Amino acid sequence: MEQSFINPLKIAVIGNHLPRQCGIATFTTDLCDALQGIMPNESQLSVIAMDDTQSGYDYPERVRFEIRAQSEGDYVRAAEFLNVHGVDLIIVQHEFGIYGGASGSYLLRSLQKIRVPILSTLHTVLDRPTPDQKSVIKELGRLSDQLIVMSHNATTILQSSYGIDKDKIVYIPHGIPDVPFLDPAFYKDKFGVENRKVILSFGLLSPGKGLEYVIDALPSVVENHTDAVYVILGATHPGILRNSGEKYRYQLQQQVAKLGLDDHVSFHNRFVDLQTLIQFICSADIYVTPYVGRDQIVSGTLAYALGAGKAVISTPYLYAEEMLAKDRGVLVPFGDSASLADSINRLLDDENERNTMRKRAYKHCRQMIWPKVAESYLNLAQNCVRRFISKPPTIKSRVTLEKIDTLPPINLNHLRVMTDDTGVMQHARYNIPLRSHGYCTDDNARALIAVSMLMSLRKDEDILPLLKRYLSFLIDAYNPDTGRFRNFLSYERLWLEDSGSDDSHTRALWALGTCISHVEDQAIRSVCCRTFLEALVALESFSDPRPQAFGLIACNEYLRVYGGDSTARRIRSAVSAKLFSAFTSNASDDWPWCEDVLTYSNGMIARALVSTGEAIKDQAMLRCGLRALAWLLELQTADEGQLSLVGNDGWCNRQDQRAYFDQQPVEVTGLVTACADAYRATGDKTWIQQARKCYDWFTGRNDLNSPLYDFRTGGCYDGLQPQGVNQNMGAESTLAGLISQLAMYELFGHEILSQNNNASTTIVEEENTELACN
Repeated sequence: MEQSFINPLKIAVIGNHLPRQCGIATFTTDLCDALQGIMPNESQLSVIAMDDTQSGYDYPERVRFEIRAQSEGDYVRAAEFLNVHGVDLIIVQHEFGIYGGASGSYLLRSLQKIRVPILSTLHTVLDRPTPDQKSVIKELGRLSDQLIVMSHNATTILQSSYGIDKDKIVYIPHGIPDVPFLDPAFYKDKFGVENRKVILSFGLLSPGKGLEYVIDALPSVVENHTDAVYVILGATHPGILRNSGEKYRYQLQQQVAKLGLDDHVSFHNRFVDLQTLIQFICSADIYVTPYVGRDQIVSGTLAYALGAGKAVISTPYLYAEEMLAKDRGVLVPFGDSASLADSINRLLDDENERNTMRKRAYKHCRQMIWPKVAESYLNLAQNCVRRFISKPPTIKSRVTLEKIDTLPPINLNHLRVMTDDTGVMQHARYNIPLRSHGYCTDDNARALIAVSMLMSLRKDEDILPLLKRYLSFLIDAYNPDTGRFRNFLSYERLWLEDSGSDDSHTRALWALGTCISHVEDQAIRSVCCRTFLEALVALESFSDPRPQAFGLIACNEYLRVYGGDSTARRIRSAVSAKLFSAFTSNASDDWPWCEDVLTYSNGMIARALVSTGEAIKDQAMLRCGLRALAWLLELQTADEGQLSLVGNDGWCNRQDQRAYFDQQPVEVTGLVTACADAYRATGDKTWIQQARKCYDWFTGRNDLNSPLYDFRTGGCYDGLQPQGVNQNMGAESTLAGLISQLAMYELFGHEILSQNNNASTTIVEEENTELACN
């Protein structure tokens, strides 16, 4: 089957699940099986199962969390569980009876705390709901991105009785097994009914099924068809069994005995697996659903029977009216045994009519097989996630943030936690370093940039061990055999590649250049220069704008100290010409950019043009960089005035299609440092204001009104996601925040007023500094 799914998804389904015995559990299990059959390999599917007993059930592995239906606190904890585990989308199976509270209102407590898109499948839609039922469905509609219905009648009722907008409602049919069109005789011998005409009803037994009306009709049927047998398949509904025992089944059995139908009615008091159920259905000549209530909006048993190509007789409840239209079955009045008998006799008498009806039903239901239904669910899920990521964010923190006019003190606590005697580790779970992910040149380069900037601000010997550790890492990362930096180092200190990416190579150059320009220690400069000059040669071979930009920034830093180095100047000239050419050949008035898609490190590309244009006195290049930077800032400023970054889950293309999430801290660093260089190049204080606006993204002036900077540890969270702040605090994000903060200190020209020698290094802002309040 051809698929159009864009990315792997983490989907969680809330509902009943086998081995719990009920129709919703069967539906949820079948849907999950079908979804897992077509989802991309990296996708994950989990279930939040509803329990109606304290002991729960022996669930399969996909059930990750259980909610006791009548325990309100479980619903809140389930929402926390889902938020923490980072699912992309929730699919809710809604039926009033499976959730606790008034008309299942406890479910809403959970959904109100969910921070991802929600699809809700409605198994019951009442035309005349109670006030509580109406309130629950309306709130469920508000919380859900889409409501899925399995009948067209449900769409009409939701609009007329609940005031739900048509655009919120999506029709996806009830799923059915993919069953071949078989002769009923194929499986009859398996159930001891060979050479008999089989009338079948199946499903969990409960009053309201109307089976007594079929039994009342049987004497007239048996009179004409002595070989007829009525098979009643299904255990008593567990809820009915707990409250009333087998009362309804005993009543039916007594009715059979009273009418002398013992040889013509067969009870199978069991909950059968899917394969056995299909065999029972296939063995039927006629399937009967004699329900007594009109409001039933969907019936899994009816869908299964029609999908297997059965001749169906039913009372005219809403779902049956829709599914049996156009002669796909026979409708009889509610509670009318005589009409049931006439219809059964007619179909048993006329095999041609029966088979014609079977073919119509079978062909109509081919779009309902589970793989196609699952594809509809998955396409809808992907579309919802796309919209959720790409639409302007509306989630806001409950905290009202006061404007922070002064910069936070520099705090290295979390950086020290992330650093061992090898270097800075890549990743953290929350604020705990993950040793298994080891180290990378990218992050150790960022760390060297940060501590070099800090050494320039304050000559503190306590910082020197950190600087030497990061520098030592980069020296070892350089592979003289390839002339390239390796990137990934395992925790066991084993290099995992001979050459890293172009990005990591030029980030290392940037770090060495920054160390050269900011640290006056001649021994350190000598070590940096040796590796810098050896690695610089590769820069001319890079064609992507990002490594070109990092490399140009590296050259500008190096040449601030060794401006007479003709080799570095020649390489800078050649690479800057290539980057500038990419802009002039691709840019337009409404898209002043070097590529057709705006991806990552955008601020760094603009910064490279600005700083290089200023350094080599190329006014056209400088103007191009300033224009690109101004455009980036305009594009990424929300209507409310805060920085709203292009997200990395979809980026932004030339057709104005953009993602708003995930927003990454490292992108802010590029913009802050670019604005700082623009101010130095032009003297225009507007760039200081823009730099401050960008930096304030860290402290909470962002789309979610949520701080990413941890004022207690100096760490930085890993980004803004649609569902909130990513609570991990890895090296890249922490160093992005630190470099941005140091760039602001450099820009504002703050004077160091105090120093301390504890684990936290503090810089206090100068009082009455005009720029700090802009």
